[in-house]
Amino acid sequence: MTLPAAFTQALTALLGEDEYARFASALLHTEPTVSIRLNPQKPEPILSSKTKVPWASSGYYLPQRPTFTFDPWMHTGAYYVQEASSMFLEQALRQWMPSGPLVMLDLCAAPGGKSTHARSLLPPGSLLVSNEVIPARAQVLVENLTKWGHPDVVITQSEAAAFIPLGSVFDIVLVDAPCSGEGMFRKDEGAVSEWSPENVRYCVKRQRRILTDIWPTLKPGGLFIYSTCTYNIHENEENVRWLQDKWGAEVLPLSVDDAWGITGNLLAGTSFPVYRFLPHRAQGEGFFLAVLRKPSDETETNKPFTNTLYSKLKGKRVQARANAPAVFGKEQLDQVRKWLTTPDAYTLLPEDNRLTAFPTSWLPLLQTLKRTVRILQSGVPLAEMRGKDCLPLHALAMSTLLKPNAFPRAKVDFRQAIDYLRREVITLPGTTSRGIVLLTYDKLPLGFVKNLETRANNLYPPQWRIRSPFPLPPQK
Repeated sequence: MTLPAAFTQALTALLGEDEYARFASALLHTEPTVSIRLNPQKPEPILSSKTKVPWASSGYYLPQRPTFTFDPWMHTGAYYVQEASSMFLEQALRQWMPSGPLVMLDLCAAPGGKSTHARSLLPPGSLLVSNEVIPARAQVLVENLTKWGHPDVVITQSEAAAFIPLGSVFDIVLVDAPCSGEGMFRKDEGAVSEWSPENVRYCVKRQRRILTDIWPTLKPGGLFIYSTCTYNIHENEENVRWLQDKWGAEVLPLSVDDAWGITGNLLAGTSFPVYRFLPHRAQGEGFFLAVLRKPSDETETNKPFTNTLYSKLKGKRVQARANAPAVFGKEQLDQVRKWLTTPDAYTLLPEDNRLTAFPTSWLPLLQTLKRTVRILQSGVPLAEMRGKDCLPLHALAMSTLLKPNAFPRAKVDFRQAIDYLRREVITLPGTTSRGIVLLTYDKLPLGFVKNLETRANNLYPPQWRIRSPFPLPPQK
């Protein structure tokens, strides 16, 4: 890898010659770290060796990169493969997050690392709105959040400006902004070839357009988290200063341990607190984060959730149900409710031939979101009607809403688990119950099959199947 001359010149001016030499040596001559973050709501996988990521309660470094594609634990959401520096988001939330049920927006969320992390940290009863504008990336976001298994999530696919009509509704907004990707140089040489000073300038313009569009959706006094995976001051400190000057944002400090190797503000003439991860100092890739607070005396705009509006929305929702084809009858609804651990806290919403569970307390927000942005998934897709059969969906198998004894279970070994994830035919012992069966791998739900007399129909989502043609690695 050869670093661009303009990049070298800019970073030398920013860091100084000696510091830049150590920085460049780390980029050019050291390997990226490998790290995962465990899901606190699911069983913990057995790892032969791991080292704690100091700023993340569930983050761990691995000594080498395993073949994640062939690990059933990953496919069931027991952990998420995430770059360690990005896990620093936890410090911003733990140190400044308000108490009580909150609504948070992760605006640029794909592939889902920060969304899954935030969802594990938000107070009980909170709702996460996770958005990605690029269609292909949005589908990856749906997969990763579904496998993570928390039910109180809405996944959307819209531009930032589409959220403006909501008014000041979010307690927390996270913008992990599209950037020039300098922090990925060590992991992705394609990022090196695509870098240019012109692209940096373009990114700054795009970032400020995004920030301008989304700032009005944050409540007065709300928390705004801005991050990038780049090093230059134009996309980082200068944007934070711009938020200060334009919107009166207060930049908030975080308590960090000196041993973590985090670097502070590099913009001359300023002293506001920001947090930089440089590969020769911190154990991770390039990352930048700043925590800001919206002035609490700012006039709140466009309050959408008055009791009157809620009543109108509720009435329209009921009318829409009444006019829809009665795909799910009372028998099916009662059946599906028995699959859930806490059915009373969720409303079952039929749409076409599918049934979804959504937290009742957030229904007004969901209805308003439907008027302004494109929703890909809300809550937990539970079931669908196929002919006369009411079949559970894979999202239910992944969800913490699933009641442990709702379905007969069948244990599978490593090879059977991979066959299932490849969406191949599964054969179960003759003593296995007929009908819908939940496969488990090391007590972790893997997914559903419909067990017949001679075979089990694989119900794993075809778009998520393992496509790798390579043979299985040896099981450890």
